[in-house]
Amino acid sequence: MTWVIRRAERRDLPEILRIEETQFPEPWTRGMLIDEMSNVATRRYTVAVEEGVVLGYLGVMFVLDELHVNTLGTAPEHQGRGVATALLTEAFADAAERRMVRATLEVAVSNARAQRLYHRFGFAPVGVRRRYYERTGEDALVLWADLPGAPAGGPTLAP
Repeated sequence: MTWVIRRAERRDLPEILRIEETQFPEPWTRGMLIDEMSNVATRRYTVAVEEGVVLGYLGVMFVLDELHVNTLGTAPEHQGRGVATALLTEAFADAAERRMVRATLEVAVSNARAQRLYHRFGFAPVGVRRRYYERTGEDALVLWADLPGAPAGGPTLAP
């Protein structure tokens, strides 16, 4: 690994937006990201940077004792290098320091690559949000994971 992970800053927005637009059919807007990054009490945005270039980013939200993954993206030319894995690993370490016990996120049902990544972090499906993505009408899987060191027993699928 030749990059560093640090807090995202406003100067990173053009590269974060570029990644958002290449990765998602409904990318976050500049205004949305500024609002998120400004809310430091309940949000945390980080970037993986190599030689001044943003390789990827992660935005999370803290809700009570839960970590919610808002957005995660890696520049297409840097995929497969472990950037997203490093960003999630660092976020999980921060969540442990904050005494978070579970993590959750939504992921498009068609995004098998992201689902494999999340599975490696212990995420499992607990439900489906029908037509979650407005532009495409695609469903989202709701995933949950117990964070390392947390008591087991997160949400489960209803029978």
